[in-house]
Amino acid sequence: MAITTLDPKTALIVVDLQKGVVAYPTAHPVGDVIKHASELAAAFRQHGLPVVLVNVTGGAPGRAEQSSVLGELPADWAELVPELNPHPQDHTVTKRTWGAFSHTDLDAYLKARGVTQVVIAGVSTSIGVESTARQAHEHGFHVTLALDAITDRHADAHLNSVTRIFPRLGETGTTKDILDHLDGTRA
Repeated sequence: MAITTLDPKTALIVVDLQKGVVAYPTAHPVGDVIKHASELAAAFRQHGLPVVLVNVTGGAPGRAEQSSVLGELPADWAELVPELNPHPQDHTVTKRTWGAFSHTDLDAYLKARGVTQVVIAGVSTSIGVESTARQAHEHGFHVTLALDAITDRHADAHLNSVTRIFPRLGETGTTKDILDHLDGTRA
């Protein structure tokens, strides 16, 4: 469903745009994803709305047929990409699961600020972004996904999330669509 509105108390959640993750090959140019996510972050800050920057430092315990054995990670692997230009008022969430709400303070942080809607950007579409969108929906937030500010390692996984999953969780649009709504609701 195309974006119809942004609530007055909307927050931006940027998922896993960190040095180690963006180094992997992606279905869409990651530089464009970073550019769009950075534009969203700057606009949300300009409007005095919360910006949440999420990074991942490991995985949840448990066996899986496909597990990521990362081995020794470089010291800067979990550092956010500098293009996000983190500000002191941004809220940082470090996770060890796919979704940004599990075992973190994200739900409490958003609800304490009266947030009713979240815009989500980042990587990977079918893992961190989708899991965070599902959890946000389950926590009662309106969800909007910035389609040109997300990508996946696999084009088919990205397409499945965008066409089959996201329309059931919320609304989708481009960075421009979101910025136009943001400017329109703040005029």
